[in-house]
Formats: sequence, structure tokens, C-alpha cells
Amino acid sequence: MVLKLGARYTRLTTAVVVFALLAAALAGCTGGQKTATEQPKTPAAPKEVVVGSVFPLTGAEAKVGKAFEQATKLAVKEVNEKGGITINGTKVPVRLVGPLDDKTDPTVSAQLMEQLITKDKVNAVIGGYSTPLVYAQSVVPEKYGIPYVNGGGAATKIYGRGFKWIFGTLSPVEVLATTQMDFLKEYIDKGNLPKPLKLAVLWENTEHGKDYLAGVKDRMTKYPGYFDLKMDEGFDLYGKDFSSLLTKVKNAQADVFMVDAHLPDYITMHRQYAQMGLKHLMVTYGARGSEKDARKALGAAADYIFASNWWTDQLPYPQVKTFVEKWQKEYNAKPEWFHAIAYEAARMMLTGIEKAGSLEPEKIRQALVNLELKDSILPGQVLKFSQSGQAVYPFVVTENKPGGKVDIIYPADAATGPAVVPIPKQ
Repeated sequence: MVLKLGARYTRLTTAVVVFALLAAALAGCTGGQKTATEQPKTPAAPKEVVVGSVFPLTGAEAKVGKAFEQATKLAVKEVNEKGGITINGTKVPVRLVGPLDDKTDPTVSAQLMEQLITKDKVNAVIGGYSTPLVYAQSVVPEKYGIPYVNGGGAATKIYGRGFKWIFGTLSPVEVLATTQMDFLKEYIDKGNLPKPLKLAVLWENTEHGKDYLAGVKDRMTKYPGYFDLKMDEGFDLYGKDFSSLLTKVKNAQADVFMVDAHLPDYITMHRQYAQMGLKHLMVTYGARGSEKDARKALGAAADYIFASNWWTDQLPYPQVKTFVEKWQKEYNAKPEWFHAIAYEAARMMLTGIEKAGSLEPEKIRQALVNLELKDSILPGQVLKFSQSGQAVYPFVVTENKPGGKVDIIYPADAATGPAVVPIPKQ
């Protein structure tokens, strides 16, 4: 009897288990899994894309800092006029936090960048202008893993620290200098300048200036017998009196005067250069020369200065013409090179977020790594970042002409007017 009960119990238990398994399977086919007609839900789009910026709106670099502000606001405005950035299939507006004013102080610049990331919770940041400021502030987004694009840091040291979140739209200063040396060599070969060409080189005592000097020396090595470095000396940023340094330049008896300088130092130094009656066959202040404020301050003394430029409104691209027209309509003025560089920095960031289709920092970073802006207004028309995070593209050489005119003089296929080499005797 016991045995019979056990067998019957066993058969009953087995039936229950089988029934339970069938019920579970049926539940899994219906309620436990999506049917063929159901679709996975698309994540909700965010309400806004928050981008922060830190620029020198006061202090020694206020002129360019305010230009960066205008350019960034214009780029954001254009995106928002089209409905914003597409995230998860939805157009999302961009909100710009700042720009915050770092007062041309590296310590303040880093502090404000920290504020944007930790307090304002921005999705990405756009960096400011000048090597010391960008070098200081760029440490912060790297620390927190936030995408960062700047339009004002050209020194290779900024990008040589193994950082992966830092990107910049200024082609290296060393390339700026090698371009100028290539230009000078061409006119030595033409017989317009003597060989060897005696150089007096001054460079600001920053990584920016050291890169400039490195570019000069690179070409001296590449072209043996072409150049003779008669003077090589650094100077501190934002100087008030360069007369003693210029006396050394005079005593060096060089043919060409080459300086790496930011805008305030260019204006101060060249005013004193003219007052002291110095003259050379050619004169350059690196990237500076054609700026509207400088020509207004220096008058005819700025004529025939040549410069390597990251941009000029004379580049023969349709998109440059369009940009100039938009800028004039928005600000009732012609854009200068720093406006263009800052505008492209903002466009690269906004386009990178669009390509990512997400506000996840790593997805934005990867989009920036792979991004090619094929309608860029910069020389070469294609803007992309190298493995270090720094953009690399060709420079154009310009020369100031009397009456406020500026011509592209190098390379020949981009020239808008002839180079005047050497400077005419007055």
C-alpha cells in the first residue's frame, strides 16, 4: 500500500512540474517577452545641450577674448536657428553657459573651467585663447572626462601630455615659423634677399615662443648656408618697454627681424621699433600684422609687415565668402583670423555632438576623434584633429600694403597680390 501511494505521488508530482514548466514557457512567450509587433523604446531626448566656455574678456587678451565670445555665440545661434542638435531623433536646443571671464589669468581660467563642469554640469566645454590660459584650463576637462575644444592654443606642449579629451583648432606654431622660413628661402633663391640671410629672432618666453624658435631652427638645419642667426632672445609676455631689447636688435645688424608675439606686445614693440628708426629688409611678428587695431595704432609703420596666418578673408573658398557675409550682417564688421578660428572651434564641438547623437562624453569624444569638417573655412578646407588632438593644416603668408590693404603673398597659387621683397627704402 505504501509502495502504491509512493508511485501515485511520484506520478502526480511529475505532472505538476510539467504543467508548471509549460505555464512558464507560455508566459515567457507572451508576457515575459516582447511580441513581434512591439518595438524597443527610444531613449527620451534631453531638454537641452549645455556647452560652457571660458575666455579672457578682460585683461591683456581681452581684445581676442571678446572676439571668441562673438564667434562662439554666432555658431550656437546658427545651430539653434535650425532647431538645435539631433539627439535620439529629436532636435535639441543648445544652451551656452558663459563665456566666463578668466581675466587673462591662468589660475582663474582653471577655476572657472572646474566651475562649469562640477557646478553648471555642462556636457562639453569650449576653451579660450593664448597658450598659458589654454594650458592651464585644459587640465580640468581631462581630469573629469569632458570633451574640450579650444581655438586659441597652438603650442605643441598643450597636446603632448598624453591627454585624450583635449582638442584644438590652431595649427602648430612651429609650422607657422617653418612656413615663414620657406617663404624667405624662396626669395633668397630669386635674388631678392642676400644669402646667407642674417636673422634677429625674438620670441615670447612661453611654449608658444619656444615652438616658434624651433621652427626657425628646423629650417636653418634643412637649408644649410641659407640663414645666419645673429640674435636669438626671449622676452616676457605683455611688456611695457622693449627699448633695451630693440637696442640689441639694432646692434645685431641683421637683415630680417623675426618676432613671435601676441597682439599687445606686437603693437608696443613695433611702435618702439619705428620710434627708434630701426629698419630691416623684412619684418614679421609671427601671426600678427594685419589686425585692424594694430594698423590703426601703428599707421604706416605697419606697412610691409608679413605674417603667417591661420586664416584670412581672402581665401578663395565659397564658404569663406559666406562666413564673411554672415559676420558682417551679425556684427557690422569684417572678421579677422581669430574670429574664424574661434568659430571653427565651436563648429567642431557642435558638429561632434551631432555626429555622436548622444550626450555621453565618450561618444562625443570618439566623434571628435573621427570628425572631418569638409566645409571648413580654414586653409585646406578640411579640418580634423591629429592623433595628439591638435589640428594641422597649412598657413598662408600675408603682407600689409599701404592704404590698409593686405595681400596673400604665399604660396603662389593662393596669392592675391605680389610680394614686396625687400621692404622699399623710405
